[in-house]
Amino acid sequence: MLRKFVSPILIAFLYAAATPSFAQVKTPEIKLQLITDELTLPTAFASTKSLPTTLFVCEQEGRIRIIQNGKLAAAPFLDIASEVLKRQGYDERGLLGLAFHPDYASNGKFYIYISVKSEGKKGVDHETEVREYTVNKANPQLAEKSSMRKVLVFDQPESNHNGGDLKFGADGFLYISSGDGGGGGDKHAEHGNGQNLNTLLGKILRIDVNKAPYAIPADNPFKNTANARPEIYAYGLRNPWRISFDRQTQQLFAGEVGQNKYEEVDIITKGGNYGWRSIEGLHAFNADDPKPEKPISPIFEYAHPEGLSITGGFVYRGKAIPGLVGKYVFGDMMGPVWLLAKGADNAWNREKLSISRDPGYWHVYSFGEDAPGELYILTRLLEQEKGAVYKLVP
Repeated sequence: MLRKFVSPILIAFLYAAATPSFAQVKTPEIKLQLITDELTLPTAFASTKSLPTTLFVCEQEGRIRIIQNGKLAAAPFLDIASEVLKRQGYDERGLLGLAFHPDYASNGKFYIYISVKSEGKKGVDHETEVREYTVNKANPQLAEKSSMRKVLVFDQPESNHNGGDLKFGADGFLYISSGDGGGGGDKHAEHGNGQNLNTLLGKILRIDVNKAPYAIPADNPFKNTANARPEIYAYGLRNPWRISFDRQTQQLFAGEVGQNKYEEVDIITKGGNYGWRSIEGLHAFNADDPKPEKPISPIFEYAHPEGLSITGGFVYRGKAIPGLVGKYVFGDMMGPVWLLAKGADNAWNREKLSISRDPGYWHVYSFGEDAPGELYILTRLLEQEKGAVYKLVP
């Protein structure tokens, strides 16, 4: 999410001053269908094939809400707000990620990514916990709090840049996006946490949750590397805010929040180094750092002030909007929503969608994909002070 608060007046000025150019992409006709505007701060969205008409939405304060057949249930699926660390107003901590086990229909397990108090550890702002819970056997709309198991716990030196998304891959392993630990410019460690293989910060992690507390997949790239965390799948990231798998190609996309100038979209590959903090987008950031070997460039970047904080989305694989199939839908927290389409030259071209909103109208917090493959936008309506979920429809 955005690394600092920027006033709507300033944002409007910045957008007016920008003169972005967009490659020509045939844009399908899309509109938004309001599903609910009765949420607070919706950060994450998940679904499971075993419950195709049920949507699960995280509220940042620590609740998972259920939308059943288009209606928001009054009772939360899980409420751990008393355990989750999030201050009043803007904060990047909280309940940030949710994923259902591929075998949820038989084992009832799901996983969350939350911020909790650090109990006064020196140099630590808070802790990240990846937790496992199990659904109540008698009530499929209620999680069993007593089933909680801590899977992975690690320290966060600052309050921001938490990443926090969770996704299961087709390999059955859990992928975790982790920010660089916060502050500005990744000033932790000698050359930043992003390039430090001995920390989980600034990474995409991959673990096997089928063994307690977890196991390392045999082909994780740093499993047998000295002074490297074996959980690491890819590194050199600043704040990967929302990751997703393309259902057809299994490519892993990440929306990577930049520092002061550039936002980027990355395709994550095993063992890949994405350059931060030496590189921001396609540009040098810290000239004093050693240049990474074979850094992987983003498939797309955009400069400020076209936006200020990218929100990663999904490649559309649904059936309702044929013209959107195969295109990556993403946005910026400040209001615009775009698609990326891969051209004949393998370059990814961008088009702004008409469902975008002007700065000051909403914050685009996250995107969601339901069991049939249709897409949703999770937003905060600023004037109404409401959290909302919209569905993309023809």
